[in-house]
Amino acid sequence: MNIRKIQAFEILDSRGNPSIMTEVILSNGIKGTASVPSGASTGTNEAKELRDGDERYNGLGVHRAICNIKKEIAPCLKALNTSDLFKVDSAMIELDGTNDKSRLGANAMLSVSLATARANAASYGMPLFRYLGGVSAVTMPVPMMNILNGGAHASNNVDIQEFMIAPIGAESFSEAIRMCSEIYKALGKLLKKRGISCGVGDEGGFAPSLQSDEEALELICQAIENAQYSTNEVKIALDAAASEWQESSGNYTLKKSRKTFSTQELISYWEDLCKKYPIYSIEDALGENDWNGWRKLTSSLGTRIQLVGDDLFVTNRKYLEKGFEMNAANAILIKYNQIGTLSETIDTIRTARHKGYKTIISHRSGETEDVCIADLCVALNAGQIKSGAPCRSDRTAKYNRLLRIEAFLGENSVYTLS
Repeated sequence: MNIRKIQAFEILDSRGNPSIMTEVILSNGIKGTASVPSGASTGTNEAKELRDGDERYNGLGVHRAICNIKKEIAPCLKALNTSDLFKVDSAMIELDGTNDKSRLGANAMLSVSLATARANAASYGMPLFRYLGGVSAVTMPVPMMNILNGGAHASNNVDIQEFMIAPIGAESFSEAIRMCSEIYKALGKLLKKRGISCGVGDEGGFAPSLQSDEEALELICQAIENAQYSTNEVKIALDAAASEWQESSGNYTLKKSRKTFSTQELISYWEDLCKKYPIYSIEDALGENDWNGWRKLTSSLGTRIQLVGDDLFVTNRKYLEKGFEMNAANAILIKYNQIGTLSETIDTIRTARHKGYKTIISHRSGETEDVCIADLCVALNAGQIKSGAPCRSDRTAKYNRLLRIEAFLGENSVYTLS
């Protein structure tokens, strides 16, 4: 098979900003379509989106990226005379010619990469997870479900960006989703009972203004109890997004509370929270350039909880290798738009697993209805997924896709925190 035609369109993401949808048509007439997300809290070393920078959509239009798909990527891939995913991605990387995909745009390249994978899977009559993962793709992920938003994802006074729950005691993915949904509803009732009015943040979690970030943890523990579960069954995960707090001095100033910490003081803060609350995972607990701090943090907490590098690693094998050499973190967050192609994403996941790092497949704060991350999570037996709250269709679409995959696998599916 080869690629016969590529079409690309400007669409809207969950924040009302432009994104790209691409359709790849193979020589046999089979089509694959994909759209790409965008982040608000982004790492410095992420592959670069290409935006128009003009008056349309306050400069966020993607016509330039779409033009690159039509005028450069499509002719290149049609001349390649194959739809092999790894060859397609390699050809685009060579065509782009930059280290950060800034010439063609990581958003343009990723949309073509994902659509090609979808078209290939359809040609073989396979679901995407089976095409990518083969018969060994059987592990359903533990959802790290966002139920309370702060930081850059919400207009409130909470500094920690995401407060998540993980039902590690569930017996199946479908039971895990039910538990999360019930706790989310219990939290909403609890906030209403206490007279705390709020909307939801970018990822669907409640976004209340509270006395402190610690009050958020207390509310979540109470919601778990009110939903008739225990903190042995349901743990808490945090995304601090501490790169947003780091200053040029090396200190950390929380943008909303205006509290300032040194690296060691911030490590001590996380240690204290882990003693008081059922926290099993912290993402981006320190800034993306604080490598020595990460080494100290991992030495302190790495045997007790999951320490996740997001901005630290940006789904890039080069930074993951550095983390392994420095003993920094013990898990990696996977966001395929941070690296810009599906094949590089798969390579990073496989490298992480080989080095003993846990992997979490993640959405972005600006999402579309695309559900590729659900298939990718099962395909690579990643074991954990972040897809936001059980609220807003751009988030629930991923969970609903996983429910369908679990039904497809039937008794062959495995639910475990791997």
